[in-house]
Amino acid sequence: MPQSPKIAVITGASSGIGKAVAEGLHAAGWTTVLLSRRAAALDEQVATLLARRADSALAVPCDVADAAAVAAAFVAVEHRYGRIDLLFNNAGISGPPGSIDEVPLEGWQQTVDTNLHGAFLCAREAFALMRRQQPQGGRIINNGSIAAHSPRPHSVCYAVTKHAITGLTKCLSLDGREFNIACGQIDIGNVRTTMTLPMMQGLLQANGERRSEPVFELPEVVSAVLYMAGLPPEANVQFMTVMATRMPFIGRG
Repeated sequence: MPQSPKIAVITGASSGIGKAVAEGLHAAGWTTVLLSRRAAALDEQVATLLARRADSALAVPCDVADAAAVAAAFVAVEHRYGRIDLLFNNAGISGPPGSIDEVPLEGWQQTVDTNLHGAFLCAREAFALMRRQQPQGGRIINNGSIAAHSPRPHSVCYAVTKHAITGLTKCLSLDGREFNIACGQIDIGNVRTTMTLPMMQGLLQANGERRSEPVFELPEVVSAVLYMAGLPPEANVQFMTVMATRMPFIGRG
């Protein structure tokens, strides 16, 4: 008897990295549940996936910063599929630029709400379902960033939240052991998306210069996430860095 497809939930799935990973997982045979605030874009994407394979994708409009909406989204997943095998915790925003005394408080709060609080809420719901489902367990992959290790100038909102994601990853990895829940983190540097196009036009460097930075292509990120997602339960990539080879990260500053 053929095995049932595994169930993956992808947040921030209507564009950029989330959209590409959702398509990659679907092409690899996963049933994909796509979460995003952009309902129309989600519906269009899911229609394309369903045309390839029936009953293999679900759109769930959701603001990850809204605890009730996140809880309802995971209830919908459980009612539809009975379990979850993977959460790609991806939704995020870049936040306002500036030094700490320059960024508006509402911009700080929005960045924390999306990048950290949203990731916490989604991980919390996924962890609870993975813990109680049978067979027990699953995998959470958090989308960190190069900024989880070394910030750019004037990136306090983004960098602080991404540093916090590393702490979330470690706690989930530790607390998940007894429930067969693995957690890893992918830190991506300079992949070509709409968000990163300014990198090619010139970014402020730690020495005060402004320089164009190299980028690499989205399929390489998809391949990396697919590798992490496809590992057997007894193996885990704790942290993976995927970056443009010549970007100024090693030796930054």
